[in-house]
Amino acid sequence: MIRLMTIAVLLLTGTFAQGANQNVPPLVDADWLNERLDQAGLVVLDVRSGIDNGGDRSRFEEGHIPGAVYSHYGNDGWRETRDGVAGVLPPVRSLERLIGSLGISNDDIVVVTPAGTGPTDFGSAARVYWTFKVLGHDKVTILNGGFAGWQAAGHEIARGEGEQRPITRFDGELNEALIATLEEVDNARSSQAQLVDARPSDYFRGDNQSPAARAPGTIPGASNLPHQSFITEQSNVFYLDESTVSSKVNIAELDSSARTIAFCNTGHWAATDWFVLSELAGFSEVAMYDGSMAEWSQDSNRPMQVARRGLGKLLDLFN
Repeated sequence: MIRLMTIAVLLLTGTFAQGANQNVPPLVDADWLNERLDQAGLVVLDVRSGIDNGGDRSRFEEGHIPGAVYSHYGNDGWRETRDGVAGVLPPVRSLERLIGSLGISNDDIVVVTPAGTGPTDFGSAARVYWTFKVLGHDKVTILNGGFAGWQAAGHEIARGEGEQRPITRFDGELNEALIATLEEVDNARSSQAQLVDARPSDYFRGDNQSPAARAPGTIPGASNLPHQSFITEQSNVFYLDESTVSSKVNIAELDSSARTIAFCNTGHWAATDWFVLSELAGFSEVAMYDGSMAEWSQDSNRPMQVARRGLGKLLDLFN
């Protein structure tokens, strides 16, 4: 009884406030953010880019969430090309410098904000969110609907260059469990791990092909869970629809207790699937293969799986 009374007193006095701040939900809406916008240690990170016509720094200066800092998802170093493979995770030291230069420290809660202008745009926020998690920073969330959702909710809009936070130190500690290597993906085809292709079904079947991939099709044995199937549009604003998560995952017949590896063409669409499975669906062990088809298809000795036309089956092909 005394212990229960002590806990109640601590809650009332705010002793638990710091711990509560650390346990932020993975996905928040505009009203949630508006209520906490003036909270110390909360940073709104706007990552709009040209994806889905989301804009760039000039669009950010035309209108953004008050106090937000801007970093271009495509140009500022969140991903890099290495050994001919686009979209891979940069070295930890590079990411530490990038995040620190934005004035974000290990103590801050980061609200990653996309444009909210399309299904592919959500992947920008999911990829940056995954990057923070890979670096061991758990105090991160995504603003569902992004800046477009903020506008639609009727909240205050700021203009100009945005917040100029002092450069600070950010230390990352690599969580390798969230990153799937080429070797692990290759071994997954004969192990208990499950591969999840986040691309639209025409890419999965081999009817369409990304310029980043050297051959059409998918990795043999993969299941298809199209990233855009989780995104819904309301009045020209694109949101991740949490109500569809269970049904979409069930259709894909995925095992929530098995090691799961999401991939796509360059590790962008896959970030949405990783986010959904890991942070919303409660899968116990989810990684992302950032090399994805761009890396897998480099070697013609690696098998590809394509849909045989006219049949519902898949055919294994070697490039």
